[in-house]
Amino acid sequence: MEIILMEKVANLGNLGDVIKVKDGYARNFLIPQGMAKRATKANIAVFEERKAELERIAAEKLATAQARAEKLAEFVLQIAQKAGVDGRLFGSVSNADIADALRAQGHEVNKQEVRMPEGPLKAVGEYPITLALHSDVLVDITVNVVPEA
Repeated sequence: MEIILMEKVANLGNLGDVIKVKDGYARNFLIPQGMAKRATKANIAVFEERKAELERIAAEKLATAQARAEKLAEFVLQIAQKAGVDGRLFGSVSNADIADALRAQGHEVNKQEVRMPEGPLKAVGEYPITLALHSDVLVDITVNVVPEA
């Protein structure tokens, strides 16, 4: 299916690019999320009329993400979990747990923004975690998992 991107999408393209993607990806994800529209002549004409407005909105999102990244740079988050004597956790620390703990500290982070390529944390220790606040803005934080007292 041919679509026109309404915002920058990682690994696909930039605002205004007309690309071909699988039908299900476009129908079930990109179009409902407002990231893309079908590349019909009418939609391309509407996009050309709104291009300046969409670029301004994209620049505002980028500026907001950069401001959030400055606040989170070199941030150390401490999470207490129940652990055994060998340091393994009863359960794990997931991206949702990290996002909740950051929100409790006053940082607006969604669980989708927390990147954990090795999966959930299952032992006590310090772990580097990457937050993808925008497709162009990545910030590294340290999560320190400690045993609950």
